[in-house]
Amino acid sequence: METFHSDLSKKEFPISDKISGKSVNQSIFSLIQKDYPQFTTENYLSVSELNDYRKKYIESFFSKKMGKLTAQEKIVLESLENKTTITDKLDSNDKQALTVGQRIADHVATFGGSWTFIISFGMFLLIWILVNIYWLANKGFDPYPFILLNLILSTLAAIQAPVIMMSQNRQEDKDRERAKKDYMVNLKAELEIKILHEKVDHLIIHEQQESVEIHKVQVKMLNDILKRITQLEERK
Repeated sequence: METFHSDLSKKEFPISDKISGKSVNQSIFSLIQKDYPQFTTENYLSVSELNDYRKKYIESFFSKKMGKLTAQEKIVLESLENKTTITDKLDSNDKQALTVGQRIADHVATFGGSWTFIISFGMFLLIWILVNIYWLANKGFDPYPFILLNLILSTLAAIQAPVIMMSQNRQEDKDRERAKKDYMVNLKAELEIKILHEKVDHLIIHEQQESVEIHKVQVKMLNDILKRITQLEERK
């Protein structure tokens, strides 16, 4: 297998990993020159070394723009470094067991905000009023103006409201987590696209260099053929 020696670490790498300094992004190139001042556009490095400096550049960029890296940005950088998908870590964070109180709050909020609750509770109120006015001739356990019914309704509202608010607060937490996850996915997508652009630029430059080399070889072959033809004509 054909190899080359990196001008950075002097280590040996496959020729397929060879990258010219000309195809390196200027910001990353400046970062490399801080560690290796002798490195120029005429030198070469490997893909793995370039990826290390890409990570350093991203970390320095975040540090300058946002100060200390957040936990989400560190997860994105780790995902880029390990070449894993960001959704794997997001799914692992979702698998959290709900407490009994949270499950009850969700059920109460779901049932209390449904037509089933509205219709059934409306029927309960209607039956309560009809029983006390007509069947018990307004002399039953809760005659008009239905003081006991008002007490039940007030108690129900006092209990139901904070339970529903607990469920809504948890939903807001879920929305915030979802927004953080969207930010992480978008951030990684943006960085991946940027890296992909650099790789495509490297491939284009590499192909152009190969085309130039082939063209040089062809020119040399044509010159050799012309020389031989000239020599044959001179002999004749």
